[in-house]
Order: sequence, then C-alpha cells, then structure tokens
Amino acid sequence: MIKYLKILLIIGFGYLFTETKAQESEGKIRILFIFDGSNSMNAQWEKSSKISIAKSLMIQTMDSLRSLENIELALRIYGHQSKILPGKQDCSDTKLEVPFASANDNYQNIINEIRRLQPKGTTPIARSLEYSAEDFPSCDDCRNFIILITDGMEACDEDPCAVAIALKEKNIKLKPFVIGLGLDTSYLSQFQCIGEFLSAENEDSFKSVLKFVISQALNNTTAQINLNNLNNLPKETDVTMSLYNSYNGQLLHTYVHTLNRYNNPDTLSLDPLYTYKLVVHTVPEIILDSIKLIPGKHTIINVSSPLGKLNLKISGYDNPYNGINCLIKNNNENHILNVQKMNSSKRYLVGEYDLEILTLPRIYFDKINIKQSTSTDIIIPLYGSIQVNKSGGPAALFIKSKGENVWVYDFAEERCIKNLNIQPGKYFISFRSNRSNSTAHTILKEFKITSGQNINLKL
Repeated sequence: MIKYLKILLIIGFGYLFTETKAQESEGKIRILFIFDGSNSMNAQWEKSSKISIAKSLMIQTMDSLRSLENIELALRIYGHQSKILPGKQDCSDTKLEVPFASANDNYQNIINEIRRLQPKGTTPIARSLEYSAEDFPSCDDCRNFIILITDGMEACDEDPCAVAIALKEKNIKLKPFVIGLGLDTSYLSQFQCIGEFLSAENEDSFKSVLKFVISQALNNTTAQINLNNLNNLPKETDVTMSLYNSYNGQLLHTYVHTLNRYNNPDTLSLDPLYTYKLVVHTVPEIILDSIKLIPGKHTIINVSSPLGKLNLKISGYDNPYNGINCLIKNNNENHILNVQKMNSSKRYLVGEYDLEILTLPRIYFDKINIKQSTSTDIIIPLYGSIQVNKSGGPAALFIKSKGENVWVYDFAEERCIKNLNIQPGKYFISFRSNRSNSTAHTILKEFKITSGQNINLKL
C-alpha cells in the first residue's frame, strides 16, 4: 500500500530570486528541477490543490530566474505518463522533459511543460534521482543542484538515500529541504539521509521558506551565528535576528535563530559582498556591526547572549488577562526595556533589572537578578476591589506607609460610581462635598482590604 505524506521536499533551491545574487566566481550554477506529476498532487491543499499551488510557485520561480546570467536550468518530471491503477504502478515513469540550457533560453520551455502537466501516476523518487545523474552534461567548474518537488514518499520500494549518496560521489551537490505540510514527525528519520527539515503550515509560510532556500543554493558563502551562554557555548536560541547592510542600513534578512537536529546553530547562506550589521532581538537588544564574510568560506559569528527567565505572578490568580503590566528597566536607568504582563514569562539577558508593577499603588522591585538558564519568580498579592459611590466633590485615595500619606488615586469631581482594584492594605479616602466651602468639612473614610475582598464605600 502506498503511503503519501503531506510534504513538499525541496532539494537545493527555492522561490523568488529578486533579492539574491548568484556568485560569479565559481563558474556556472546548474539547477535540475525534478517535479512531482503523481496522482496525489491532485489532492486539496488549503483553498486549492497541491498541483495548482506547486505550478504557480514553479512559474514564479522561472520568471524570477529568467534574467540571471551564469545559471542553467533543466526539468525532469515523474509520475505524469502512466496512470496509476489498483495493484499496478509504473516505476520507470520519469523523464527529462527539458534538458539544460541558459535560464533565459529555458524558462519558457519549463513553464510550458509545467502548465500542460496532468498528474496521474506513482512516485518513483529514487529512480528519478538516479537517472538525474545523466541529466548534467560534463562541466569541471559547475555547481550542480537538484530541486525535487514532491508531496509523497518513495512508492517503488527503492532507496532514495542510497541514490543521494551516489549522486554526491559524482559531484552533484545535493542540498535538500523537507517542507512539511502537517508532516507527521515520525517520518522525519526517513529523510535524515537527505537533509534539512522545514515546516510550512500554509502557502504564505511555504513561500517564505522557499525564499530562504534560494540563498542556500545560489550563495556558497555560509555563516553560523552562535548565541553563547556564560560558558561560551552556543546554547541560546529561538530569538529573532535581523541582518542589515552595515553601510546604508538596508534590511537584508530576518531569521528566527534555530538549533538544528544536531543541536547546533543552523547554517545560513549569505552574500559576501555585504558588510553586515547584526541585531539580535533579545531584551535588551545586542548589536554587532561591521561583520565581514570571506567568500566561499564558513564564518562563525559569536554573540555573548546568556539568557534567563523572569516569571511575573499574581498569588492565587493565574488569569493572564488581568490588565496589570510591569515596566522593566535596566538597574538605575530610566529607559523602559519592556512592558511585561503579570502572569507571564519572558527571557532577558543576564543582569540586574528594576521593576515597576502598575498596580494601585505601584509596586517596585530593585536589582532583580536574572541568572543564566534560571527562572526568577516575582509574586505579588492578589488585589481586592472597592466600589466607591460618591457625590460631587474632590476625593483622593491614599495609603499610609511609614507614618506618611502616600497618594494612590484621584477620583473625578462629579458624582460617580467608581470600581478600583487595589493591593491589600490600610487606606483612606479624603473627600469634601461641593456643597461645602469649609476645609473643616473634609471627610476621611478609612478602610482595610485583603486579597480577593470586595468593599462598597459611600461618600
């Protein structure tokens, strides 16, 4: 029984070349597209079919490649000649439809073949890879890539892994990316012999991943960004990073830092023509400027970024929609680094921070020490609630602290009913009616409130 996975497997290259330049110093770049024409490509995906979306993507890719020099393209299709029947499948159904020629000469030929494609057959991935070795004419200084677009597993009981190894031995550079669409992770081990796994939950994320894959194929200069902890080990991750042109400030790339399946920082392909400024969007941010890459080499960019976690909690109340925020600042600095909600967690760079929790009254914590790979808990009492029913006149809420009156809140002067959430403690309200013009008529309404208590006050 043939088992189809909802995946797209991209080997080597991807989508929209508008922001990437091929390296001209390494000879020609040759890309063979192996396109899935099997029956399963007719299946529904989002509001369209997989074949419709894949065709559209392929046509856009051809349009973006057509004007590039130094690139040759070819197209092999499988599963498109023989209809799959119960108990019968044609495992030799794979054909080089468009041999190699320049991108400008071949882009329309490939588009025409893709447009006329009608999926019908089986999925001979291994045999298509095996035959593709003969699709590349002899060339000493060419960089050869295969791009396999498929939605299914090998269906002919052959071994794509063994074929992939054989292709590498023939100097055909095989750099694969599995883009999973609802992919069952239990199948990932079957692709480890081929390469890297990326997830696409919808068409937009699929396009983003393909755009990322472009630079992987067309740039042979790589970089690895190590987010190091205090032990100088690259173990921090899951942080967004921005790469800018250091000279003019143009944004070039935005990535979420990732540790690959070997628990190492993922490798990026970058254009060595730029000098980069790296912004790591930790709190606070880390900026490294004037980063230069060596063409054709692998550069490791080390960033000291030890992180710890701050947990803000309300005792006995875990609802994150409590409306209470906390201002986070560097110790002894006025600049606000972040506004964090109570009953939430957030990572910060290791260091000392001052906290101002916007309760009534405000709660302050100074020199909170965030430690590497450690959670620091800040817990405040659950508030109580008061409902103040007052006639017209000035009124204010105070709390007594160390023998002093500390202002908390001013009420509107007009007649009103006001509900306030306030921290547990002893309070008083000062009030004078608009009907009185004497200071002696000041009323002081004292009360005490505890966590979770509700009080009605009338002035």
